[in-house]
Amino acid sequence: MAYIPTAVLDGLFLYMAITSLNGNQMFERITLLFMEQTAYPPNHYIRRCPQRKIHIFTMCQVFQLAIMCFFGFSPWSYVKMVFPVIIFLLLPFRHKVVPCLVDGKYLEALDGEHQ
Repeated sequence: MAYIPTAVLDGLFLYMAITSLNGNQMFERITLLFMEQTAYPPNHYIRRCPQRKIHIFTMCQVFQLAIMCFFGFSPWSYVKMVFPVIIFLLLPFRHKVVPCLVDGKYLEALDGEHQ
């Protein structure tokens, strides 16, 4: 490992991250925010959910991701120590707050468990 330059490893991991985005449902829903509704792909959850509910669910997930990134990549060690607690607190957020914003029948389609 000492003979491999850091820039090569960074490039490899960046390439792997970008190529894995293609099949990621959350990334696909984020791209829907910037598309016209007529250009949406024919995914099953798009056909079964209103556009507003898809965007609300996506924004909830982006909010949760931003919180995890803030606590996970924080330069302060005492903030990083709270990260497991934040992960634990995201569970009630998902099971209590998100169903108040998005109906259960739409959550079934958006969760992506049955794909």
